[in-house]
Amino acid sequence: MGRGKVELKRIENKINRQVTFAKRRNGLLKKACELSILCDAEVALIIFSSRGKLYEFCSGPSMEKTIEKYQRYTYAELEAAQPAQDTQQSRYEEYENLKAKVEVLQRTQRRLDGENLEHLDIEELQQLENELDLSLKRVRSRQSQNILEQLSDLQKKEKLLLEANDELRMKLEESNEGLQRGSIKANQPSIPNGHPSTAQSAQGFFERLQCNN
Repeated sequence: MGRGKVELKRIENKINRQVTFAKRRNGLLKKACELSILCDAEVALIIFSSRGKLYEFCSGPSMEKTIEKYQRYTYAELEAAQPAQDTQQSRYEEYENLKAKVEVLQRTQRRLDGENLEHLDIEELQQLENELDLSLKRVRSRQSQNILEQLSDLQKKEKLLLEANDELRMKLEESNEGLQRGSIKANQPSIPNGHPSTAQSAQGFFERLQCNN
């Protein structure tokens, strides 16, 4: 039999609520990571616990750049739809939102740098370690890709050099053959002008002998 529909409501038991939050949060972060890798998508995820603790994941260069990209996309559509008189209020709200997000990002950056960790519990430190591991994997993956690309370029250059070397070798062989033919021709004896050859001298001798007889 299939599972019945589970009613979604707040878990009253504090311990159960914390356990469920930890499991669902880790699962959500894992799914966000998988989505970014499998679909080559830029994914940003921000979670605040009931106690105001921050958990986040970003597949882009940084959370700050992804948020800026989101703000440009969202507020560009809003400003196009809003009347001109609401633009100032919209910009002020945008400033307040960005200010709050910058503070969050700065706090997160300090934690990634190893600062302000004294108030984090074991679970939060474990989450921070997982985020650093994911970042390290992305760095190593990019490094491996760069190495493979450089290796491919070197192989192409090697192939071109080998082809050029073969072409030069063929030209050198043709040049040597030409020099050898010229040397053989230069060493053959030449018949001076004005002097009969040996065959012509013998023919004249026999003609004179026949006349005398």
